[in-house]
Amino acid sequence: MWVAQFTDTMIIVLMIAAIITVFIGDHRDTAVIAGVVLLNAGLGFSQARRAERAMDSLRTLAAPTVNVIRGSTPMVVAQRELVVGDVVVLDVGTVVPADCRLVDAPNLRVNEAMLTGESIPVEKRAAIGVLDALPDRRPISDRNDKVFMGTAVTSGRAVAIVEAIAMDTELGGIAQSIDAQDAPATPLQQRLAVLGRRIAYGAIGVCGVVFVVGVMAGEAPKRMLLAAVSLAVAAIPESLPAVVTISLALGAQRMAAHHAIIRNLPAVETLGSVTVIATDKTGTLTQGRMVVTRAWTPNGTLWNVAGNGYAPEGNITSRSGASTSRDHQTPVDDDALVALARASALCNDAALQAPRGDQLDWEAIGDPTEGALLAFAAKAGCDISGIANTYPRLGEVPFDSTRKAMTTVHDEGAGVVFAVTKGAVEVVVPASSPAHASVIEIADAWAADGMRVLVLSGSRHESLAAAWDDHEGARTIYGLVALSDPAREGVEAAIDAAHRAGIRTVMITGDHPMTALSIARSLGVGVGGSTGSGSDDGRMITGPALAAEGGAHLADHVEQIDVYARATSEQKLDIVEAWQATGAVVAMTGDGVNDAPALRRADIGIAMGRNGTEVAKEAADMVLADDNFVTIVAAVEEGRRIYDNIRRFVQYGLTGGTAEVWVMIVAPFLGLPLALLPAQILFINLLTHGLPGVALGVEAAEPDAMARPPRAADESIFGRGLWQRTLVGGMFMAAVSLGVAEWAYRSGRPWQTMLFSVLVLLQLGTALAVRSETASTFTLGVASNRFLVWSVVAMIGAQGAAVYVPGLQDLFATTALSLGDVAVVLIASTATFWFVEIDKLVGRRRAGRLSTRGGAAAVQP
Repeated sequence: MWVAQFTDTMIIVLMIAAIITVFIGDHRDTAVIAGVVLLNAGLGFSQARRAERAMDSLRTLAAPTVNVIRGSTPMVVAQRELVVGDVVVLDVGTVVPADCRLVDAPNLRVNEAMLTGESIPVEKRAAIGVLDALPDRRPISDRNDKVFMGTAVTSGRAVAIVEAIAMDTELGGIAQSIDAQDAPATPLQQRLAVLGRRIAYGAIGVCGVVFVVGVMAGEAPKRMLLAAVSLAVAAIPESLPAVVTISLALGAQRMAAHHAIIRNLPAVETLGSVTVIATDKTGTLTQGRMVVTRAWTPNGTLWNVAGNGYAPEGNITSRSGASTSRDHQTPVDDDALVALARASALCNDAALQAPRGDQLDWEAIGDPTEGALLAFAAKAGCDISGIANTYPRLGEVPFDSTRKAMTTVHDEGAGVVFAVTKGAVEVVVPASSPAHASVIEIADAWAADGMRVLVLSGSRHESLAAAWDDHEGARTIYGLVALSDPAREGVEAAIDAAHRAGIRTVMITGDHPMTALSIARSLGVGVGGSTGSGSDDGRMITGPALAAEGGAHLADHVEQIDVYARATSEQKLDIVEAWQATGAVVAMTGDGVNDAPALRRADIGIAMGRNGTEVAKEAADMVLADDNFVTIVAAVEEGRRIYDNIRRFVQYGLTGGTAEVWVMIVAPFLGLPLALLPAQILFINLLTHGLPGVALGVEAAEPDAMARPPRAADESIFGRGLWQRTLVGGMFMAAVSLGVAEWAYRSGRPWQTMLFSVLVLLQLGTALAVRSETASTFTLGVASNRFLVWSVVAMIGAQGAAVYVPGLQDLFATTALSLGDVAVVLIASTATFWFVEIDKLVGRRRAGRLSTRGGAAAVQP
């Protein structure tokens, strides 16, 4: 990392300059150039280390977790805490955390492509007997009783015993044979690296021209070579790479503090260009803490279910007001409710965890919906801890987004096999069922109230084979449950903020269309930030309708659709591609294994940190630690802030560099001797591009950061007038500096020291002025960036030392200034600050006039 600080093109030019000063015998400038190169390398190294620590902390936050069973207690631990002998539970979408021997593996299939290259999932089975501890010499493709670290569960579930962890795994053995590589530079870093090379090459070209012209005009070659070296040094913003790196890394760290964990650094800069957020509903727009609030049984009874969260405590009362109030674990006498509760507990892979330690509430380990069903079953008097022993599970067909149903098969005793199914109403209840009409009517009514509705059914068979042959055939309907999932606090305001920032929000959910529309209305999802007006049906499409109408319909109408209900994970990819075809920059959320292709295809893939599968997290650019939509909008604002801060430094650094070049070129035409010595120029760059430059990288977001449209993804860093402001600002700064120098030279004052000081202070004043591209510096205040203010104060002190401290006077060839000269320097040094402030004032007034005209035009008939 230290050596890398000397490989940048701009630093190489400085080292060449040092070598040239050695050959021409200017040892003072050699020492200064070498010292500045080392100081700059130290700054770059320290910033790179700081960035590396920031990214390491992000990797720790993004570390995967594992469901384990220790001492018969299910719990969630970090993958790095696994030990050999742990019992792990693997579900669909899990990335296997270690090499494990399978104990139970119903319908388990695992994608082992990363180890074997075979993309077709491999069927797995539980190990037979006890395997010895010797290394397994069988090929990986033959070890179907084991699963390996890094592979992904595509279907089924499993219980397995950890046999090897970390570098002792098959994947670890491969990793040891591969040299570690640094992360590739982000697109912005690559563009700025190109910019730096162009600046360096341009500086060398100009230097050559200045040297040749000077020698032809009769100047001494040694003197002109010194001038050319000075000019090269002046043009190069050597701290640019360090500022960009630390801005990106610290920005990612700030996002992590707001629960947005960046896995792919380019996502930081891409966030500022997002125009569409395609989001899941459950757990992202809503709290994801499901609670069963209503139930219906085929005997015609409607039930109200009380209680909060996942606590298995609360009363169940009939809607008719009959005395059917039940306390937790009190046996019930309504057979239909008992059957519904039992089915809810059996067709279930979740577990409830009682409060302990810092955990004050009951928690669901596993799927939140299944956790809510367990709590409901307990409220109805079902012994959820013992039901697995009473009705042992013989097999299962896991839930998937295509079937929208899950089935488990149990031994009921006396030779009877019992199959239980839960899922979407339109899937589980066939149109031929006698209960179809009443079930659909109730489900639609509840869905219109914004509730998620599930139906539970079952069938009995004389053998396991018969159960598998007809496990989802003729069923007995046990009832409906309605789950409430309130909207998250702040989501409505976040959606509105996104709309004002030019970002469209669309909802993709597997829920009932009426449920989806109800939530969309309440949160303001869609065009204009409100779905409360216009034709809701025309702005929603269901997954089956989308499949029937084909991709052409989606491509033609994607900009008119706000809500996708009963959508599959596979359709998310179509939605992403349809939006991207319109030129949109798409952020897509997902949590399932089938969401991975869409997450990879999206410009920003966003996985759920709490309830997302490891496969989804691996495919994503960003992980939401809190699964909250509000966090996405906050991350977008942070992305805009980072990009704006990099623009600020580019404007600041190149304005100063441009001014120094103009001073060196124009000064001889004014009759001035060599305007600035290499040592002075290096000191100027060290003071101005060091701490103040880094401080600009942590400036707060622009006041209007979320009140303007997203920037174009291919926008140049110099877009929106930045290059004009940089060029004109540099010329103005040079004109002021040369004006002071010319006056001082003609009046016999220490003109070079005054020029030296004015250039430093003008650039420091510019640093204060460019904190915002639009807002006045006076409205920003000091508190929002004390680091910058103190950096400027410290650099002013350092410049004063260079002018008045004897040893430094010799090093930088300066002369102490009188109070009168200091007054002239200080007054002149405010010029660019006022120049930038006036430019921003003019820009604000122009924007106000355009806004007024636009408003007037909007109300004209």
